[in-house]
Amino acid sequence: MGADWVRRFHPSPRPIARLVCFPHAGGSASFFFPVSEAMSSSIEVLALQYPGRQDRRAEEPLTSVQDFARNAFDALQPWADVPLVFFGHSMGAVIAYEVARLFDDADTVLLGLFVSGRRGPATYRDERVHLMPDEGVVSEIVNLNGTDSGLLADKEILSMILPAIRSDYRAIETYRYNASRKLRCPITAMVGDNDPKATLDEVRTWQEHTSGDFELQVFGGGHFYLTGHQAAIINAISDHVLMACGDSARPAVRER
Repeated sequence: MGADWVRRFHPSPRPIARLVCFPHAGGSASFFFPVSEAMSSSIEVLALQYPGRQDRRAEEPLTSVQDFARNAFDALQPWADVPLVFFGHSMGAVIAYEVARLFDDADTVLLGLFVSGRRGPATYRDERVHLMPDEGVVSEIVNLNGTDSGLLADKEILSMILPAIRSDYRAIETYRYNASRKLRCPITAMVGDNDPKATLDEVRTWQEHTSGDFELQVFGGGHFYLTGHQAAIINAISDHVLMACGDSARPAVRER
């Protein structure tokens, strides 16, 4: 089970912490390969591979955030022998938050939760992309610039990836926040200043979901701003982990 969900592109023999990356709707673990390649070797990067895509294409996609969270929580148990920090983008931010709640309930407090390109979980928008015809779903993806338009123009490839994309949109668009106690770990929210899916005021509401520190970081760009700011994001996460672990002498970026 865990082996199906977790991808480790660059194993580290003695990590001081592990960064767990949660992909966006329609995304896959390979989206975070460059992060794993560039991150300090002292921080091992794990990326989640959701069912219904790439090497898990034959599996039935999940349709609820709660199902994503429960499965991810179970899959990550063997990796919690060192401190964990989560990074989730868009839909992945909400899944990461729900998994963080499960860890918190199990008395395993994360080093931090980094949420990207997503409004706070209690902030609702009436979005119905998952109910649109195929053309509408494709148009939404193209407008967000998150997927190579050449892939979307290939009908054979589109027929393979569209079911998972639609299921992901169904999961995030039908998600409803269930109030509970605040997380104990700090939350850092990151967003592009021109993101149509999350305004700055909506992103600031993440502060309501932690009893720890909160920081908002704004970057230039739209919903997928992170592809143009990889170094800054990696350094922000590295600095946070190294400070939390009391090991600021280690390098922030993996040597090549």
